[in-house]
Amino acid sequence: MNLNEYFSLVFSDYTLRTITLGTAILGAVCGMLGSFAVLRKQSLLGDAISHAALPGIAIAFLITGAKDTNTLLLGALVSGLIGTFWIKGITSKTHLKSDTALGLILSLFFGFGMLLLTFIQKQPNANQAGLDKYLFGQAATLVESDVWLMASVTGLCLFVILLFWKEFKMLLFDPDYTKTLGFNTRIIDILITSFIVLAIVLGLQTVGVVLMSAMLLAPAAAARQWTNSLSTMVILASIIGALSGVFGTAISASQNNLSTGPVIVLVASVFVLFSFIFSPSRGLLFRQWRFIKNRRDLEQHKTLAFMYHIAKTHDNISHPHTIKILNNFQGFTRGTLQKLVKKNYVELEGNMWSLTDEGFKTASNLYNQQSNE
Repeated sequence: MNLNEYFSLVFSDYTLRTITLGTAILGAVCGMLGSFAVLRKQSLLGDAISHAALPGIAIAFLITGAKDTNTLLLGALVSGLIGTFWIKGITSKTHLKSDTALGLILSLFFGFGMLLLTFIQKQPNANQAGLDKYLFGQAATLVESDVWLMASVTGLCLFVILLFWKEFKMLLFDPDYTKTLGFNTRIIDILITSFIVLAIVLGLQTVGVVLMSAMLLAPAAAARQWTNSLSTMVILASIIGALSGVFGTAISASQNNLSTGPVIVLVASVFVLFSFIFSPSRGLLFRQWRFIKNRRDLEQHKTLAFMYHIAKTHDNISHPHTIKILNNFQGFTRGTLQKLVKKNYVELEGNMWSLTDEGFKTASNLYNQQSNE
C-alpha cells in the first residue's frame, strides 16, 4: 500500500482511521504540554517519567493478572507521578541538581521495571505475553475507546491551560514574581507536571517507554525555532505533533515491517531538523546569511572610512602618491567597490576611484563614529 492508497482508505477503514486519529491526538497533546517542559528546561523530565511508568505497568499486571489497557495505564500513571514527586523531593530536600535527580529516578525505576518484567515472563501463565509492547509501543493495538480517552484528556488539558494561562505563563518566565503576587506556585507546578505525566502515560501504548520523551520534546523544540510567543509556540507545537503522528502512521502503514512509534519520532525529528536550518530568526541558514551580510557591510564601512581618512589628511587628493595609496588599499575586494558604486557612494573611472558627495557625507559619519569609539 502506497501513501495515496493510505489517505484514500483512512476515512473508510476502521483500523487506519483509529490509529491515525490516535497518533494525531497524541502528537497534539504532547506538543502542547512539551512546550512547557522545554521552556522550563525540563527536557529530561519526559524521559524520566516514561521510564518511571514501567514498574507501574508490571505491578498493575501482577495485582490484577489481566492485560486490561486502562488498568495498566492507571498503574503507569501512579508510578509516573511517584517518580515525578521523588525527583522534586530530591531537588528540594538535597543539594543535588535536577539532572542528577532525573538520572537517578530514571535508572532506578527502569531497572526495577525490567526486573519485574523478567519475573513476569518466567511465570507459568501465557497471559503475560505482550507486556513488552510498552517498551517500544504498538500503535496497531489502539481501539476506539483509546482514542476517545486521548481526546478527553486532550480536551481537559486544553481547558486547564486556557483557564490558568496567566498563571502558567508567569510561573514559566518569572516564578519569584508569581510568588509575590500571592499565587501558590507549588500547586501550579504540580498541576502542569501532572498533565505532562498523564500525556506521557497515554503515549506509552503507541510510542513506548524508550521513545516517548522524543514525542514530547521534538514538536516543542521545532516550534521554538519559529517564534518567541508562548501562545504561538504551543499552537505550532500541537500542529507539528499532530502532523508527525499522521505522516508517521501513513509511512508505517504504507511499508511492511515498520513500527509506527519509531517512524513517528523520525518524522518529528525531520520537523526539528528543518526548523533548525530554515527558521528565519534562529535557523542556521539564515544565521549564516546574516553573518555574510554583516561582514560585507563591515567591509564597505571600512572602505568608506579609509577613503574619507585619506581625503581628509591629504590636501591634494589628486597627487600621485595619494592615488597610489587609495588604489593599493587592501581593505576591500573588487566586489565591495562595485557595491559602493551601485549605492552612489563611489565613482569609478578606469582604475581610479573617488567619493561622491553622498559617499563623502556617509563616510564622514562612519569615520566620526569610529573615532568616538
